[in-house]
Amino acid sequence: MKRLAKVNKSNLRAVRHNRVRSRMIGTKETPRLSVFRSLRSMTAQLVDDTAGKTIAFAKSSDLKSVKVEGKTAKVAAAYAVGKALAEKAKGLGISKVVFDRGGYRYHGRVEAVAQGAREGGLQF
Repeated sequence: MKRLAKVNKSNLRAVRHNRVRSRMIGTKETPRLSVFRSLRSMTAQLVDDTAGKTIAFAKSSDLKSVKVEGKTAKVAAAYAVGKALAEKAKGLGISKVVFDRGGYRYHGRVEAVAQGAREGGLQF
């Protein structure tokens, strides 16, 4: 009898990310807000896909420790990443973005980045 292959979660996430990326394109006026989640940190960047350049980025390891009531340390750091990226975007004159969750579920830290960016003044 044939054995079933073990499911690799990171490969499945990459497939989901490629499927979502095929439908969204960031421009200079409305860049793509791309999110990357690792076990230790959270990274978000604004990408202009037409030029193939990163406009601005923020990562949790660069920020000071932030406490938000009712949230864990990682979620609070993700929220701070969204807020910091929104401030950088406002400085560059960007108010609208396309949110790319990177194949992750819209939950927890990914959701916190989106909330921080929205409260910082970005529109999705």
